[in-house]
Amino acid sequence: MKAGVVGVGVMGEHHARVYSEMSGCELIGVMDTDLARAREIAGKYHTKVVSSIEEMLSLKPDAVSIVVPTSLHREVAIKFLRKGISCFVEKPIAPTVEAAKEIIAEAEKSGAILMVGHIERFNPAVLKFKEILDSQELGKLLVVSTRRVGPIPPRIRDVGIIIDSATHDIDVTRFLFGREPERVCAKYGNNKLPNEDYAVLLLDFGDGIANIEVNWFTPIKIRTLVATATGGLANLNYIDQTLEVLTGTTKRMVEVNKREPLKVELEHFVECVVHKKKPIVDGVEGMRNLEVALKALREGGQ
Repeated sequence: MKAGVVGVGVMGEHHARVYSEMSGCELIGVMDTDLARAREIAGKYHTKVVSSIEEMLSLKPDAVSIVVPTSLHREVAIKFLRKGISCFVEKPIAPTVEAAKEIIAEAEKSGAILMVGHIERFNPAVLKFKEILDSQELGKLLVVSTRRVGPIPPRIRDVGIIIDSATHDIDVTRFLFGREPERVCAKYGNNKLPNEDYAVLLLDFGDGIANIEVNWFTPIKIRTLVATATGGLANLNYIDQTLEVLTGTTKRMVEVNKREPLKVELEHFVECVVHKKKPIVDGVEGMRNLEVALKALREGGQ
């Protein structure tokens, strides 16, 4: 399979690296508005520098990763989807639900695969915890509390922290509860940035609750999830991929087959493209996460 990457900033470079290492996949080119950066990444991963979408199309890729600012997702994705080229769009799918619907409609019309990059859905610790929940070992899930905090990232952002970061945990909590939240509440503000840079979201799943904390001020990077169920407690670390389960007086560390989540995610995308399968996180799933984030923005504020 031939793959290209549009946008090779911090995350885009990781896409290029993973494609270049993947068996049965050829990285045919990388593109970025910063030509010097594109040349650097192309040299590093032994591929071609592409100067425009038209040039990328001329290379006849089977699929592309779109890792550009959120405001450009619709414009870029539709150009490829109209040509029947499958697209992996980094989260969030788009800045608005209307734009998301246009992307989804174009994918359906062309028959191309559309996947949205909610990477934590492919985190081995999250997948293992979901297995435990489904086995009923911990009983009924009641409360999930997540923390996704750390210093201000160096990259340029055209959206605030709710759409940029909280969408990760919106997706994970929807996945763990297995349904959509009935209500969304939030409180957020901005201290140093134009858009919100700290927030707390409360997702009401009816007989379950998710509390999502995000900020760009904590001096160290923390990515954790604590889940309380009728039969016990689980502590999950997204970064270390560790999972601790407590039931009664018993505490155990669950064995997790640790792998880089992006590799797991892109392997799934490639498999879906090659075999014309529906991705686990397709366009509709991406749009559902965006809808929750936008509700939080409407409900919250200083």
